[in-house]
Amino acid sequence: MAKILIVEARFYAELNDMLIAGAKAAIEAAGHEAEVLTVPGALEIPGAIALAVESGDYAGFVAIGVVIRGETYHFEIVAGESARAIMALTMDAIAIGNGILTVENDAQALVRADPAQKDKGGEAAKAALALMELADRFGR
Repeated sequence: MAKILIVEARFYAELNDMLIAGAKAAIEAAGHEAEVLTVPGALEIPGAIALAVESGDYAGFVAIGVVIRGETYHFEIVAGESARAIMALTMDAIAIGNGILTVENDAQALVRADPAQKDKGGEAAKAALALMELADRFGR
């Protein structure tokens, strides 16, 4: 049994709760343990993962958050830079599932966060699990 860290940017509590529920269900169904760490925003998720990697306590990570387009350019910065930083970490062979929703409105976020609908939290956890399996296969 491996330990997987779910790092969440807790801005939209109800949506995050759904994403975390989906992620935890997928992790536990695979026989692993989940722990949740909260950070202020989506831009802090990659940094928190990088710090947690140093501990050696976790086999994988799930990034959870919701970024909804607003009236300013801030959406593009947060969506793009958080995704870029997570991708950079994965290129260092860190098993990360990206469950940060980047959507136009609340309705889109709800459909994607809800485990009974699109279950993007569960999908992100499954992506992390798949990368963990590859790491084992290649002796990492």
